[in-house]
Amino acid sequence: MDMQREGKFQRILDAAIEAFAESGFHQCQVNKIARLAGVADGTIYLYFKSKEDILIRVFQERMGEFIAGVSRELSQCKTTKARLRTIVGTHFIFMEQNRSIAIVTQLELRQSEPRVRLPINVTVLDYFNLIEGVIQQGIECGEVPKIDTRIARQMIFGSLDEATTDWVMARSPRTLSSGIEPMLALFEGALRLRK
Repeated sequence: MDMQREGKFQRILDAAIEAFAESGFHQCQVNKIARLAGVADGTIYLYFKSKEDILIRVFQERMGEFIAGVSRELSQCKTTKARLRTIVGTHFIFMEQNRSIAIVTQLELRQSEPRVRLPINVTVLDYFNLIEGVIQQGIECGEVPKIDTRIARQMIFGSLDEATTDWVMARSPRTLSSGIEPMLALFEGALRLRK
């Protein structure tokens, strides 16, 4: 994709995130996305087949970038504790700094039909594999006792996911990042992390 076309593609994705977060996926009309992106309504269909396709690409693109960033950060970590801190901190800070993405991923994608959910599973599996890899590394270096990595990943991802949903839905404002240390302490205890 050339630079101009790529720029327009990214503007449409950014506009879709804002529109879906504000109106909800099902209530949002494509013309709202076009208006926010500063493009003609028909231009959307040069890049995407449908509104569902936009939602899928929003998740694949933005969460793919997030996962790649977490992976880069993890490559610099020397201990399981540092890796867990990276996952928790990066997850919470990213969502806090990108509230509209948090709303879309935590609320709008949950209501989607299978034809939307199935294509995003690949990206979600990448995140699952990243978390399981951290646990496996911890087992291999003796910092985590031998445990079922799938169950441990479910605990970690489930906790991060629920904390983010709770933050998105909170009636009184608070920071998500204030939960980094308590969440890390919870994971250290549950994994019986050896120092």
